[in-house]
Amino acid sequence: MEIKEALTYDDVLLQPKKAIVTSRSEISTRSLLSKHIALETPIVSANMDTVTEAEMAMTMAREGGIGIIHRFMSIEEQVNQINKVKRSESIIIDKPFSLKQYNTVSDAKQLMALQGISGILVTDVNNKLIGIVSSRDVSFEEDNNLKLSEVMTEKEDLITALYGISLDDAKKLLHEYRIEKLPLIDDAGYIKGL
Repeated sequence: MEIKEALTYDDVLLQPKKAIVTSRSEISTRSLLSKHIALETPIVSANMDTVTEAEMAMTMAREGGIGIIHRFMSIEEQVNQINKVKRSESIIIDKPFSLKQYNTVSDAKQLMALQGISGILVTDVNNKLIGIVSSRDVSFEEDNNLKLSEVMTEKEDLITALYGISLDDAKKLLHEYRIEKLPLIDDAGYIKGL
């Protein structure tokens, strides 16, 4: 294996002077992390427990870099951290979190806190969409034993769309109705995404 020369911050000193570049748009910092993974910003956050967990990995991804989540946690927690990152910027969430109508406000609060989400779809016993519960529905609810069916926004009052809607049409609905979440359902009312 050939080891190539690499540089760190202290190895490079850039002296200010006139450049041959006429516009910043001509400059690309795109770099390959591997044969199949390219980074727009060639910055990698360390896989250290004091540096990179889900929040840092999400921030790095938004800025064009990558965060390597550390391994000093249980496998379940690693999976949870990675799922948070993968779900954070998804335009369409294929498997949104849901609870049943008979689950309680306490169940919703726990799931929201655990997963870092602000809304949960509510389904009937056949897994058909019947409503949605948002953090504003449960945050200040003192009776944690209330059923979700008592605090949710019911399907009749929800704005939904058929799965397969174009991104542009979905954006229009979100803007027109000033909503944050658009449940995607099939013709039979089963949840297909969010």
